[in-house]
Amino acid sequence: MTRYAAVVLDVDSTLCGVEGIDWLAARRTPEVAAEIARLTERAMDGAVPLGAVYGERLALVQPTASEVAALAETYRAALAPGAAAAVARLRDAGVRVVLVSGGLREAILPVAADLGLAGGDVQAVGVRFDAAGAYAGHDAASPLTTAEGKRDVVASLGLPRPTLVVGDGATDLAARPAADAFAAFTGFVRREPVVAAADHVLGDFARLTELVLS
Repeated sequence: MTRYAAVVLDVDSTLCGVEGIDWLAARRTPEVAAEIARLTERAMDGAVPLGAVYGERLALVQPTASEVAALAETYRAALAPGAAAAVARLRDAGVRVVLVSGGLREAILPVAADLGLAGGDVQAVGVRFDAAGAYAGHDAASPLTTAEGKRDVVASLGLPRPTLVVGDGATDLAARPAADAFAAFTGFVRREPVVAAADHVLGDFARLTELVLS
């Protein structure tokens, strides 16, 4: 018997030690990169709604298809220590594991595949490109572009209960009403307002395995 029947994992700064939008912004001018980092931090701390900055960040960065493909490789290389083993153990124990991220779906799918997760187990924001590979927009209708969107997405998945949400940011914490508990992941970044409101605090994936399988 496991303590949780399903685990919802954030990706940026949780499953992987990278903030995708910041990584993309670093390929632009220092001014753009600084502005993107500022907007991301304020959104993750809960200081401003994610919906107020999501489209603005992508419009500033305009990521190309080749850059998103390179980000996918960065996600794979930045996988959290012990994450692959933890996901394998959880799934072997019958725990449903899904990824729910405000990041770009096309960049996240390869690392999900590495973990044995199917496309249906990945909820993220789709991005579009034109025939030349230039940025042509994103799925602005996705709930994951908003501060409360993860709650709506988790609720829609019909996951087995009890369900645990794991993440580092305010958007992850906001998903808790659709789950049974929230664990703040501090392995890459520690956001005190998020930690203070969490049911559990996890510094690494070994601790996640212990928590879920206890």
